[in-house]
Amino acid sequence: MPTAADKRRALTPEALAMMDTIARTGSFAAAAREMGRVPSALTYSVRQLEDALDVLLFDRSSRQAVLTSAGQELLHEGRRLLQELDAVANRVRRIATGWESELTLVMDDAIARRAVFDLMEAFYAERLEDGTPPPTRLKLQVEVLAGTWEALLHGRADLALGVPAQAASSTIHCEPAGELEFAFCIAPHHPLAALPEPLTAAQIAEHRIIAVADSARMLAPITVGLLPGQDVLTMPSMATKLEAMLRGLGCGSLPITMVRRHLDAGRLVRKSTYEGRRAGVMHYAWRDTGQTPGKALAWWLDRLRSDTTRRALLEQHEGLLL
Repeated sequence: MPTAADKRRALTPEALAMMDTIARTGSFAAAAREMGRVPSALTYSVRQLEDALDVLLFDRSSRQAVLTSAGQELLHEGRRLLQELDAVANRVRRIATGWESELTLVMDDAIARRAVFDLMEAFYAERLEDGTPPPTRLKLQVEVLAGTWEALLHGRADLALGVPAQAASSTIHCEPAGELEFAFCIAPHHPLAALPEPLTAAQIAEHRIIAVADSARMLAPITVGLLPGQDVLTMPSMATKLEAMLRGLGCGSLPITMVRRHLDAGRLVRKSTYEGRRAGVMHYAWRDTGQTPGKALAWWLDRLRSDTTRRALLEQHEGLLL
C-alpha cells in the first residue's frame, strides 16, 4: 500500500505535465511524440503514477486516452497546481529583477487590434541599461463581453483592455478608456434598409440578428441587442460578424470605427433605431495586489494614461483583419 510520502514523491510537476499532455493530445502516441519520448516509456510512467496513487487513471478498455473519474480529478487539480507553481516562479523572478517573467494581456474583441500591436511593438523596442529588451514574455488573449472580465477576475490575465463596465472587486482596479459608439447596420439589399427611420423593435425582431458569443466560461454571459423571439446567428468574433453583415445574413450593431469605411463605400447602411444613440464607456483594468506593479505592467499602465493611446484602442480598427 503506497504511503503518503510515496504519493507526494509521485506527484511531481513532470508527472502532472505528462497527464496534461496526454489529455490534450488525446493519445499516448501523440503525447509521446510531443514530449520526445517513446510510447512504451510514457505508458510505464503512467503505470508508475497509478501504482504510487493506488488508482486507475486511464480506461484501458478504450483505444484512446480516456480518463477515469480519478484521472479527470488529477488532471483538473494538476493543472491548477502547475499554474500556481508558475505564479510562484513569476513572483520570485519579479522580486529579484522587477520584471515579470510573463505578462498576460486580455483584450475584448471590440478593441482595435492595430493599437494593441503598436503597443506591443513599442514594448519590445524598449531597451534596458545593458541594451537588451525587456525580459518579460507577453501573452495576448482575445475574449468577448463577460469573458474579458472573467479572465482578469480568475487570474488568467494581468491586464484587461476593454472591460465593458466597471465591475466591483477589491482586487481589481479599473480606469475608463473612453466611450465606444455602436452603429446598427445592414447590407444595402437587406429588407430593413428600405424602411423609414427610426426602426422599431417590432420591425427589427422580424429579422435575424447577428451576435458574437460571450466567451465567459463561468460567469453569466452577457446578451446585447437580442429581442424576444428573434432569430439569431451567433459568430465567434467581431470580424466574422462583420463579414456576415456584409453578406446580408442579418442585422446588428458594431463599433462605428469598425464599419465606417464600409458605410462610406456603400457596403453597409446605418439605420437609427428605437434605442437612439448606443454607446458605452470601456475600461482597462488590472489586478491590484497592494504591491508595486512589476516593471512590465507599470510600462503598460504608463502608456494607457495617454489620451492618444486610449483613443487609439477604441478607434484604430481599419486596415487590420477586417
